[in-house]
Amino acid sequence: MEFETVIGLEVHAQLRTATKIFCGCATTFGAPPNTNTCPVCLGLPGSLPVLNKMAVEYGIKVALAANATVNPLSQFARKNYFYPDLPKGYQTSQYDRPLVEHGRIDITVDNEVKTIGITRMHLEEDAGKLIHDEREPRSFVDLNRAGTPLLEIVSEPDLRSPAEAVDYLRKLHTMLRYLDVCDGNMQEGSFRCDANISLRPFGAAEFGVRTELKNMNSFRHVQAALEYEQRRQRDILLEGGTVIQQTMLWNPDKGITEPMRGKEDAHDYRYFPCPDLLEVQVDDSWVNTVRHTLPELPEARRNRFVDSYGLPPYDAALLTEARELADYFEQATATGAPAKKVANWVMTELLREVTAPALIADGAVSPEHLGTLVLLIEDGTISGKIGKSVFTEMISSGKDPRTIITEKGFSQISDEDELLKLVREIITASPDQVAQFKAGKSKVMGYFIGRLMQKTKGSANPKLANQLFTRELSAR
Repeated sequence: MEFETVIGLEVHAQLRTATKIFCGCATTFGAPPNTNTCPVCLGLPGSLPVLNKMAVEYGIKVALAANATVNPLSQFARKNYFYPDLPKGYQTSQYDRPLVEHGRIDITVDNEVKTIGITRMHLEEDAGKLIHDEREPRSFVDLNRAGTPLLEIVSEPDLRSPAEAVDYLRKLHTMLRYLDVCDGNMQEGSFRCDANISLRPFGAAEFGVRTELKNMNSFRHVQAALEYEQRRQRDILLEGGTVIQQTMLWNPDKGITEPMRGKEDAHDYRYFPCPDLLEVQVDDSWVNTVRHTLPELPEARRNRFVDSYGLPPYDAALLTEARELADYFEQATATGAPAKKVANWVMTELLREVTAPALIADGAVSPEHLGTLVLLIEDGTISGKIGKSVFTEMISSGKDPRTIITEKGFSQISDEDELLKLVREIITASPDQVAQFKAGKSKVMGYFIGRLMQKTKGSANPKLANQLFTRELSAR
């Protein structure tokens, strides 16, 4: 029997507000434990929450980008469960009346567009963090993260493979970063994913028993965990067993999923409306105001890069994966440098030096300097080979390429008389290679150009050098 995989994802995106969702505490990552706290996020008796308006606006923004419906009325509820990092004994979330419903994200599967439905998006507060002592059987609680605003984005069970799930996640991750509502840092927990996965016989209408996967902090871990769980469930079903509905933890060290607890259903949390918070009212005017703040989204920008700059689809896709990278490219081309040449430098030399696209803006090489470097290569001031040396110096010093060329004496030799003298000297000293050229062995031209570059320390204009050698050798 063959099985069809069914996957649905729940993404928790930490919103980039300066303060928490129901109080004025900072959301700064990395502060000393329990310093970004107050009576509200500590859950002390008598403290009352006040909703952060910016968190709602960010939720509206994501809804518009995902072609979703913003509900005019939404309501917060208390999700009741006990865990040491949940100081109130409940999480303030949204349940039956979420902020957003019925959206979609398009991915490409086998060169065809596939629409992945979004069931809902709702606002909620994050819990704290448990820190386990590796030397002793004890744990510590850091409540700095408690109350941090989250937007939970729940997909429909439309995904049919781990690869599709990762494609959807990457698309959503890119969109959130373009909107500047989430920094997307998976290692810091700003973009977290839980996955529900089940198998059913091909052609079956009903879903199989699902498990939920947690503890996946990278795209690679998401794919690996889903692939393992897919195999595990398939083996159970083929042996005539029954999959148990439970929550599984991904163990990246062992490369396996491990049971954590029985999978809860909604009734286990005893949801009820939060009495301390009013309904959230969002009218058309507010939605339209947020709509005017939307940036150009990745897909539209990718298409424009192909149409306006004449870039190949692959280049356009790579350059628009991160907003910072796309911004850098456009600023570099604004110098007048050829778009394709700039794209090549960004995709090879720049990305080789920068560990993450988000760090590009903080790098030593400004987009204006890179554009200038490409122009200097194009007009023959320096060769491409020298350009790489200049680029290396730009990274270490942050200086303008013209300044570096002057200081290092990197200017390309394009004086015909100067080069012609050296060309004739090399030809005279290389009778064997001249004979090979005359015999039709054109590859020997590489020898002549190489000798010239040695003499000029790589500063000879290669195009002019090739012309001079060709002319002088043909005349003999």
